[in-house]
Amino acid sequence: MSMIRKVQVTFDCADPERLARFWCEVLGYEVPSPPAGFATWDAYHAAQPEEKRGAWFACQDPSGVGPRLFFQRVPEGKVVKNRVHLDVRVGTGLRGEERLAALEAECARLLPLGAVRERLLYDGGDDACIVMRDIEDNEFCLD
Repeated sequence: MSMIRKVQVTFDCADPERLARFWCEVLGYEVPSPPAGFATWDAYHAAQPEEKRGAWFACQDPSGVGPRLFFQRVPEGKVVKNRVHLDVRVGTGLRGEERLAALEAECARLLPLGAVRERLLYDGGDDACIVMRDIEDNEFCLD
C-alpha cells in the first residue's frame, strides 16, 4: 500500500522573506508563527548570527492542504529556465472565453504585486494558460 506524503516546495532565491510574502499574496497562504521562544520574525532574525539573518523564510496553506513553500537564500542568481514551476490553478473547470477571462483577471491582480506577464498560450479552443514570472524571475503559469 502506498503512503501519501506531504511535500514542501523549495525555492533558491536572493530575498527569502520578500519572495515568501509575494507567494502568500498569490496563493492566499500565510506566514507561519515565528520559531518557539520568539514573539516576532524580526526578533528571531535579530538573534541569528549576521550571516544567517534572513537566510530562509516560509509560507503555508492556512487549511493545511497545500504544500509548504520554503525559500532559501543562495549566493548565485537565476541563470537558466526553471526545470520545475508552479501552476496556479485559477481556471479549473472553465472553458473558452470564461477560462480566458478568469486567467486575465488573475493576471491583472498579480501584476501590481510585481509579477510579470510573459505570454498567453492559447490554441483557440478550451485550453489556455498565461506564463508569468515572479518577483525573482521564476516562471509560473496561471492555468
